Amino acid sequence: VSRVLALDYGSARCGCAISDPGGTIATPIEPVLRPATRRGLAALARLVAERDVELVVVGLPLSLRGADTEQTRETRRFAEALRARLGDRVPVELYDERFTTVLAQRTPDASTSEDSRAAAHLLAGWLDSRSR
Repeated sequence: VSRVLALDYGSARCGCAISDPGGTIATPIEPVLRPATRRGLAALARLVAERDVELVVVGLPLSLRGADTEQTRETRRFAEALRARLGDRVPVELYDERFTTVLAQRTPDASTSEDSRAAAHLLAGWLDSRSR
């Protein structure tokens, strides 16, 4: 694994976190506003290029029972739009994000957005699942 970008998608704001090149540390970075718009997708594509990202992980907000909700369907549509924007260069993967927002709320930090802290928890969980 090289650099991985994790996204906590929301239509108004998308939390972002990036791994170190070794794939062990998840660091929250600036969120991207209105990520599903043309401008938002372009900002994410720039981020992928500038940070040398090799994989994007999008948090999938399943219900507590693991079922799709309207937010889940919207997130799937966003992930498809991002796949189309990035082409074959960088894969986009969906990952169960249940509880990441709760974890982000429990780790307040004025220097980072709650959305990006949620993305960092998502990325940490994804990295941990890969190392097992």
